[in-house]
Amino acid sequence: MSHKVRVWFNRWFAVGYHYMNNIRHNPDGLEFEIYGTHRDAEHVSFQACDYTEIEPALPGDEYVEYCLDFCKRHKIDVFVPRWRMINIVRAIHSFEAIGVKVVACTNLELLDVIEDKGNFYRSVEQNGLMVVPEYHLVHNVEQFKQAYHDLMSKGLGVCFKPTRSEGGLGFRVIQSNYNALQELLDVPNVNISYEQTVQILSSVESFPELMVMEVLEGHEYSIDCLASPTGELLAAVPRRKADGGRARLLENVPELIKLAEEVAQFYKIPYNYNLQLKYQGDTPKVLEINPRMSGGLHISCLSGVDFPYLAVKLALGYPVEKQNPEFGILASYVEQPVLIRKLEQS
Repeated sequence: MSHKVRVWFNRWFAVGYHYMNNIRHNPDGLEFEIYGTHRDAEHVSFQACDYTEIEPALPGDEYVEYCLDFCKRHKIDVFVPRWRMINIVRAIHSFEAIGVKVVACTNLELLDVIEDKGNFYRSVEQNGLMVVPEYHLVHNVEQFKQAYHDLMSKGLGVCFKPTRSEGGLGFRVIQSNYNALQELLDVPNVNISYEQTVQILSSVESFPELMVMEVLEGHEYSIDCLASPTGELLAAVPRRKADGGRARLLENVPELIKLAEEVAQFYKIPYNYNLQLKYQGDTPKVLEINPRMSGGLHISCLSGVDFPYLAVKLALGYPVEKQNPEFGILASYVEQPVLIRKLEQS
């Protein structure tokens, strides 16, 4: 391309700041212009951008029209969506028609499977891919009560989460010895009592689908994956939450890397995605797949795999070889001040 490659990130998390800089400071010397949009005019990711714009508040289909217009106005080459991803994928042919490469899983049926935890667990079970936790899908308080008592009768702890959500949104752990006063005075957390949960859920006839499942007690891993546009796995880096605090360990766990390879062969998810598992005893049980760059991907990049840049490079049609991550890396992160602007003093 004769011009700098124009890459757009829409309404990303704060860690998008790191991913944009990964792309800009790439080892191949390719030149990029980074475009960022968000509802927050002071979002920190804007500090890594060459051009920024405040997004309008729009429903799904109208938002897609905004995205198409943005791509046309700014001659975007590569679009890395996060917000309204499924709406954008529904219109993928419109983006392709104007020459925009979209770094996302563009198989709408597959995206619907992996973004909905209920659909995903059913798919995993039916195809024997991984072990899933004990779980129930519920829509009303009576179903919730039945699910809770079934798991408790098996000697399992109980937690729940919406089947469609991001990160820890809506995740709660039911504590049998819940002390309301102590919880009120303690650091905010995800604990809740059974009685409180029933009271809240009883306030409506039905609610958006919840997954009620066993609490997994072992180590939790996020496996950051890089794949070709056709889904060939090029890198898998297991990242473990070390005991306490913010430490993360990039660890070579053969059984988890093998699971990542099997998932890649079956689903063929392209570019960047994240497979989350947690151990119960010696058994890794799947939690979810995030079909995008994960919130901790910048830490996994310490393995030597430049996940954000390589995904863009693949989308542009450049060859990328199978990667050789470095493991045995213990890392953490700290808050770093980022100057947004200097205000006029009155």
